[in-house]
Amino acid sequence: MSSHLKQQLGVFSAVMVVISAMIGSGVFKKIAPMSEYLHSSGWVLMAWAVAGLITLMGSLSNAEVAGIIAKPGGQYVYFQEMYGKVFAFLFGWASFSVIQTATASAVAYIFAESLNNILATYHCALPDLPENISKIILFHTKDFDLMPFSNFGVKVLACGLVLFLSAINYRGIQYGEKIGNILGGTVVFGILFVVVLSFIAGTNPSVLTESFPPQNTINGESKSFISLFFMAMMAAFWAYEGWNNVGFLAGEIKNPKKNIPLALTFGTLIVITLYLTVNTAFFKIGNISFYETISGKTNTIAAVEAMNAIWVYGGLFISLLILVSTFNSTNNSLMSAPRIYYAMANDGLFIKSAGEVHSKFKTPHKAIIMQMFWCFMLIISGSFDMLTEMLVFVAFIFYGCGAFGVIILRRKLPLTERPFKVPLYPVLPIIFTLFSFILVTNTLCESPGKSFFGLGLVLLGLPIYWFLNKKSQ
Repeated sequence: MSSHLKQQLGVFSAVMVVISAMIGSGVFKKIAPMSEYLHSSGWVLMAWAVAGLITLMGSLSNAEVAGIIAKPGGQYVYFQEMYGKVFAFLFGWASFSVIQTATASAVAYIFAESLNNILATYHCALPDLPENISKIILFHTKDFDLMPFSNFGVKVLACGLVLFLSAINYRGIQYGEKIGNILGGTVVFGILFVVVLSFIAGTNPSVLTESFPPQNTINGESKSFISLFFMAMMAAFWAYEGWNNVGFLAGEIKNPKKNIPLALTFGTLIVITLYLTVNTAFFKIGNISFYETISGKTNTIAAVEAMNAIWVYGGLFISLLILVSTFNSTNNSLMSAPRIYYAMANDGLFIKSAGEVHSKFKTPHKAIIMQMFWCFMLIISGSFDMLTEMLVFVAFIFYGCGAFGVIILRRKLPLTERPFKVPLYPVLPIIFTLFSFILVTNTLCESPGKSFFGLGLVLLGLPIYWFLNKKSQ
């Protein structure tokens, strides 16, 4: 497939794509549920560290493949070489229906909700519809109520953000690049400021000494420690989600076979370091009981409560930092994902016009528009909230297959030059593959309803593939 996209992103911008994709709201919120699962600051930090190391293994495995297959679409193109067109299409379909669009929708909604919370403190919250309209339920299941008119002001603002950022990326990737570089840098320095202030003003002496209690329960239900640890890591993985986005932009990154592996490696290492450092800083402010109590409260963000405890403007600072990070993360998702649909369309496996490149702006403009309207649907329906709960589960099916694909390509393309080789081959790809299998299996056992719904949504792509493939012949 030939690309008419313009290569213009350097290695710094590529690193910032990785960082911006991962740092959204998770790092500021997930310490509370993780504390409730594990009841120990040491084990919470261990969950962040293990999740980070697993993510790094996946990132390094992905980096080797990116070094030999540098085409727009990232993993979609990798999977074609590894497993064929059907599996590649299922990844692209899952990205459009769940992984990428639900991520963008959820983070945009968090941006709007956070801004509304700030406005509410000054008695100028976003307007909402009357209660008799906002509580209308169009569709009901055990796990999900379709209430399109609830929190309508927040939803309209979230849609407005998606519209604004889609319009920016429509006009050229250089604009999305500038947003990512500036706001990504702002978020990194903001987190470092939080760390320094927490260690100066924090008073909790037992950051790593709180012991794990013998009762392994959550919401009154008995669980094994391994199960609770996996639940905590699932929360952490939401914060690490997005590390592979940079591969989607291969058609617009200078020297992609060298710069994408560099970006994946250093971007992931930077985020792991930031997450471990800032969560240690949060425990310097409050003990495990402090965060367990926060976990039971609705519309309460752990980092906001923690910073309020040491600085009168601490909560406002974190709230503004969340606005910047979610704005930036939304931009990243909306900028990178359309390249998947662009690649699929050029293979005859998506709406044909999605494969067009704007003659002036050199962007897959129609793919951006299609993604934008699907995000609107997810935001207004509120279904992104349910989809994000299965997002990590679905993503790890493909992540595991991607890591195992490194071994397949070593056998399939033994003579191909590899600018980057995954360290300790084949140990790291095998460990990541096995972990992905265990995580997917554990999620199937713990949340079978949502897991099978996620699988069903992915497999729904099979008849769509058959229809599109038949049409293109």
